[in-house]
Amino acid sequence: MRVGCPKEIKNHEYRVGLTPASVREYVSHGHDVLVETGAGAGIGADDNAYRAAGAQIAQTAAEVFARSDMIVKVKEPQPDEWVQLREGQILYTYLHLAPDPDQAKGLLDSGVTAIAYETVTDDRGGLPLLAPMSEVAGRLSIQAGATALQKANGGRGVLLGGVPGVPPGKVTIIGGGVVGTHAARMAAGLGADVTVLDRSIPRLRQLDDIFSGRVNTRYSTVEALEEECFSADIVVGAVLIPGAAAPKLVTREMLTGMKKGSVLVDVAIDQGGCFETSRATTHSDPTFEVDGVIHYCVANMPGAVPITSTHALNNATLHYGLQLADKGLKAIVDDPHLRNGLNVHRGRITNRAVAEALGYEMAEPQSALAAA
Repeated sequence: MRVGCPKEIKNHEYRVGLTPASVREYVSHGHDVLVETGAGAGIGADDNAYRAAGAQIAQTAAEVFARSDMIVKVKEPQPDEWVQLREGQILYTYLHLAPDPDQAKGLLDSGVTAIAYETVTDDRGGLPLLAPMSEVAGRLSIQAGATALQKANGGRGVLLGGVPGVPPGKVTIIGGGVVGTHAARMAAGLGADVTVLDRSIPRLRQLDDIFSGRVNTRYSTVEALEEECFSADIVVGAVLIPGAAAPKLVTREMLTGMKKGSVLVDVAIDQGGCFETSRATTHSDPTFEVDGVIHYCVANMPGAVPITSTHALNNATLHYGLQLADKGLKAIVDDPHLRNGLNVHRGRITNRAVAEALGYEMAEPQSALAAA
């Protein structure tokens, strides 16, 4: 199989779908790899590094899309990219289709077979290809929130860790999963007063054990959510319903009770955001203000630290990518975890959460693959 890796074109996206080390693995499995020139510049990997790993270098993205049987990316395809996809081709990347009907239609019209990193599962019920970027985004959320909280950036002017004689800033984290746990770890490490809200009592118990009482835990109700948001300097939205649009937990009305200059960091923005007032932003223009509250809603947060993010992502995606390259569609038939990652196949939506969010009839993956 010929595996193609184009350069990412989303705003300030410096990650790359394949590292030179990953290229070597594909080549060792007998596959050809085609990498667009300059694709690895953001992680310090030049074309010669890819050539040394066994890749061919394409001069344009169009050449990569036209000549490849499988496309490996990081972010969802942009309009200029999805029109280059075709039936019989495999797309392996993050998709986040639930809040993006235009992209969904583009993929459906193309006839491509699209596997979304964010819905591939493992034996423990986890999301192994989403987890590394959730870890990065969770940690970055505190850095981003702390920066936005500075007065010169429109924030209240609070130092999260405080100083002797002055209390620390307060951080509220909505959701105790991977993002929330790593956000709590960073915030607590800075000395902030941290509370995590979740609706899973077992998870709250786990967090209490993990942090040995350094982080407060609270069962999430509407009242608890309001109280914690109203007293917070930073609120991190870290909720996830796999494949589906994120629930809007913080309403526009709630902003009126929050401190002026406090900060909302919406890590769920890829899935539509968990704050009613959220809208996707970019690294070049990351924040906006609503009712005196600063919103940070960058849709590709891990792109800010591409070296860390790319290597972490490749560590997770390589195993399944090699299966797809080695076996083609049979890999999806044989592996239930890859089937869970199948979102689009030859003009049909094959993920229930995505279909429900976008109003499409869902085709069962096994049936869609069998029909093909």
